[in-house]
Amino acid sequence: MTEPAILDGIRIVDFTWVGAGPFLTKPLADQGADVIKIESRNRTDPIRFMSPFADGIRGVDRSGYFANRNSSKKSICLDLKNPAGQEIAMSLIETSDVVANNYTPATLDRLGLGYADARKRRKDIIYIEMPMNGSVGPYSSHRGYGLTIAAAGGFLESSGYPDRPPVGTGTNYPDHVPNPLHGAIAVLAALRHRDRTGVGQHIELAQLASTANIVGPAVVAAALGRPVSRVGNDDASTLWQGVVRTQGPDRWCALTLRDEADVEAASSVLASSTLSGLRGRIEIGEEIAACVRERDAEDLAEQLCNAGIAASPVNDARDLLCDPQLVSREHWVTLDHPEMGPCVYDAPPYRSATTSPRLRTPAPLLGADTRLVCETILGISSTEFDLLESEGAFG
Repeated sequence: MTEPAILDGIRIVDFTWVGAGPFLTKPLADQGADVIKIESRNRTDPIRFMSPFADGIRGVDRSGYFANRNSSKKSICLDLKNPAGQEIAMSLIETSDVVANNYTPATLDRLGLGYADARKRRKDIIYIEMPMNGSVGPYSSHRGYGLTIAAAGGFLESSGYPDRPPVGTGTNYPDHVPNPLHGAIAVLAALRHRDRTGVGQHIELAQLASTANIVGPAVVAAALGRPVSRVGNDDASTLWQGVVRTQGPDRWCALTLRDEADVEAASSVLASSTLSGLRGRIEIGEEIAACVRERDAEDLAEQLCNAGIAASPVNDARDLLCDPQLVSREHWVTLDHPEMGPCVYDAPPYRSATTSPRLRTPAPLLGADTRLVCETILGISSTEFDLLESEGAFG
């Protein structure tokens, strides 16, 4: 028998879209919350059209990016500019515990679905909004995505080499880590507070402020008047750190030498007679690079680890799917998507003794649960549903 999940009985009305918002509600869904994603056929979530696509075939229900962010959820389609669609959305809010949205400030307020409106129908509602810059201040009306937030938040400036342009991480990092997970923690804290006091919360998570948290050391240095610049893969707290090319096409190994003891150990693994006598960071890096060009990345990393040195081959996605550690922990889960077929998903990375989260369902087809939600949660009859559909409520 499956143990009850931590958030069983919690319902979330999810107005979020693109990257950061859906990744806020996904871990809550994996923990058992009934997450109902509000979508539209007229203004479809952009990540439904982002690659990669199953079998390379583009389609609204074939995006691997969307699937990864939206497993364990339901999807209903509503036209939020239609009064009937607005009323259905508000009725769902009335039966729910949490509302989440990451639209531009005041978007849902203009549709009669903002916090003040929601609280009239459910006094203890927990309502989280994720505007880029917050709802007040000179830039509050600005909109942005992960890349622009990373730039405005100082993250891009810290990524790359000092003599080259900022490079970031190759993905919209704020969408995947700080902003959604800070938001998820805020929702969990609000639920705990409501359990104790019966009082709901209006949460505003400014994504720029959330992103600024990840460049804390640079902010402290700047506040002290110290120069701040990009340092590539190096780390000032180590003797040397970097990524070096190894044998094979585009194969690399990352390693960190913390102190002289690590240098001595690396000298033995690399069979270098000169490494232990070097002191300059550039010279150390050049010697390591020369010693590893004909070495296998995985074998090299294993030998370095056995010698007490932090090292790893630079894995690509295919390597990760076969990684023995991830496989042994059953990190990869295959779910049978109704259109894409069997698809690989990440399992939740955290576990507990009795109530571990799990992926409950594959990502939903666009609007797949509209009738189910309306009839089973809101008590709308089949005849009434058909009438609402004819009136355009489910756009």
